[in-house]
Amino acid sequence: MWTILKAIWHSQRMLVYPSGFDAYPRIVDTPAEYSMPYEDVQLVTKDKVTLYCYLVRKDNLEKTRGTVILFHGNAMNHGDMLSRATKFFYQGFAVLTLEYRGYGHCKGVPSERGLCLDAQAAVDYVTSHRTLRDLPIIIYGQSLGGGVAIYATYKNINKVSALIIENTFTSIPDLVKGMPLIRHFSWLCTQKWRSLAKLSRLPTSLPILMLSGRSDEVIPYTHMDRLWAVAQTRGCSKNKKNPSNEEYQPPQKDLYKVFLYGSHNNTFLQLDYWETIFHFLETVLE
Repeated sequence: MWTILKAIWHSQRMLVYPSGFDAYPRIVDTPAEYSMPYEDVQLVTKDKVTLYCYLVRKDNLEKTRGTVILFHGNAMNHGDMLSRATKFFYQGFAVLTLEYRGYGHCKGVPSERGLCLDAQAAVDYVTSHRTLRDLPIIIYGQSLGGGVAIYATYKNINKVSALIIENTFTSIPDLVKGMPLIRHFSWLCTQKWRSLAKLSRLPTSLPILMLSGRSDEVIPYTHMDRLWAVAQTRGCSKNKKNPSNEEYQPPQKDLYKVFLYGSHNNTFLQLDYWETIFHFLETVLE
């Protein structure tokens, strides 16, 4: 038994971040393959890890509507997000595709703490950019990237204009509790990603869009339902203390869209997916 417990304890990073342990060389698509102008961006995190990212943008950034920071899933690299980046780019947005430590061409070993530092480096880059700093910031995350996105928004609430999450979890321990064989070992999780708790602390003034594939075979859609339920009562006295005693104002611009045939990795291909996103952003940026 102890051997099994030790194996779970030491191997869980490989289970949570599988593509962060892929053998080299690794294939990472570039925006040029999608006919998009871009520049290679190297971010240096607080703990001195170098991240190799892309900034997809037009030459004239003054005409850009905002910047979308894309956080990808655990079995991907940032090049796999470029098909999504094209949608934002051709709607007038600049896009930063963040690569995590250990993923793609980045060195290092992925961990919750490490990815949080990576996310902060991405936000710091955008907010210090001479042109992008004056534009709205939209945070977008899918799967594990949803957890990273919620964290980045939570830590930079005064800098983010909108949050978009797709097919993500309430926390890693909650996800493990739903697995028949290992549910009793959820207490061993060192990678927590407690998104539900962070989401409950976001202000109601922040617009949130949630996109849920009801045929998700990896993360049960009930996680998205729980996230939505908490999002709709965030700031309420039953969810958190309100020391200012201000009158509670429910979220006004939040939106929850479900896709009956959306699986974990193809929800973004479903009918009305992108129409929903851009309708939401029109409301946010009006």
